[in-house]
Amino acid sequence: MFDPAQIRSFLAVVQTRSFTQAAERLGLQQSTVSQHVRKLEEEAGRRLLVRDTHSVATTPDGDAMIDFAQSILDANERAQRFFAGSQLRGRLRFGTSEDFVLSQLPEVLRTFRRAHPLVDLELTVALSGRLNQLFQRGELDLICGKRKPGDERGLLVWRDRMVWAASRGYRLDASSPVPLILYPPPSITRETALMALERAGRAWRPVCVSGSLSGLRAAALAGLGVTPITAGLLPADLVELERPHDLPDLGAIEFVLQGSIRRGPAAKLAEAILASGNRLQSNWQA
Repeated sequence: MFDPAQIRSFLAVVQTRSFTQAAERLGLQQSTVSQHVRKLEEEAGRRLLVRDTHSVATTPDGDAMIDFAQSILDANERAQRFFAGSQLRGRLRFGTSEDFVLSQLPEVLRTFRRAHPLVDLELTVALSGRLNQLFQRGELDLICGKRKPGDERGLLVWRDRMVWAASRGYRLDASSPVPLILYPPPSITRETALMALERAGRAWRPVCVSGSLSGLRAAALAGLGVTPITAGLLPADLVELERPHDLPDLGAIEFVLQGSIRRGPAAKLAEAILASGNRLQSNWQA
């Protein structure tokens, strides 16, 4: 009933609030966009937009059309991919660290599943050290996680600073062992922090061990101690400890991909992850 070209023009006008900008976004003439919207209104039998010389607004029926329009475009895209005969099939066992899960992963997987609905995707979320173990045993096909300093294995996705984090107003006693809130082994974040403290000759003591970021965050908010974390993953209610705090610099940590990424489902997912890594790197450097 509804032409996808007309729907795309309608959504572009809604998003830009301008027929001129919508035409520029779609690479069409403004008159073509206006014609598309007019024909869509005729097909719907309802007025969808109210416009004057200064503004464009949706009517109640236009608001309802927005949800329908996106669903129609998504269904049309899935149908085109399905009947194009290029559908990926197979099983993909993918493992990732919590860092990626809490940032770009949901959108990456959502896009991947829409594009490749016939791929049987199995997701494992674990510490990077554990992911490496599973990968080495052949239990995962593709992993995205941290690598140790000096380790050359894997394809670099993005790089981030490691910082010491604590609750707001937390004061560290320089004369006492550092109270640490840590992931359990085998955690690369844990190992990096402990090696830095040993090199600096700084004593430490564990006050909390948790396998999840939410557990580390809760302990830090309670004022139990400090936790090493990547700067891009720092929760809004925790703060980076500014020096001097008698704590060593933790340097940078690298997130990499490991696996067979030249063909098949792993190659397509790796491509999406690399693109998201570029966005993360740009956002965190800004």
